Amino acid sequence: VQLVESGGGLVQTGGSLKLSCTTSGLAFEDYAMAWFRRAPGKGREAVAIISNLDGSGYYREPVKGRFTISKDNAKKMVYLQMDNLKPQDTATYHCSAIRIPGAHGNSWYRLQLLRDKYDYWGQGTQVTVSS
Repeated sequence: VQLVESGGGLVQTGGSLKLSCTTSGLAFEDYAMAWFRRAPGKGREAVAIISNLDGSGYYREPVKGRFTISKDNAKKMVYLQMDNLKPQDTATYHCSAIRIPGAHGNSWYRLQLLRDKYDYWGQGTQVTVSS
């Protein structure tokens, strides 16, 4: 299984970037896809996760209203549109996948934002926001 992120870069405050995650070898329909980030000197934190049930996105508070997660099941890719970027968004962004339990509701996805025990991780793409 491989997860490969792309789309990172340097952007000014208020700018936008769209990250992409290409998956291979993953039974895409059996996994929930999420984005995490790790800022310099800080721990890893979840950013967003997307529901396999209805495509709803769930977000941590710092990015609500600015970031949008989406996916393309046919291409087995997941995206993170980041708007109105702030210097505190500077971090390495990682795509991740966690296996979905047999029976679950959308509350399960919200819970996964509080965890980091995911099954697969990408190497990350750097996002730098200048002030």
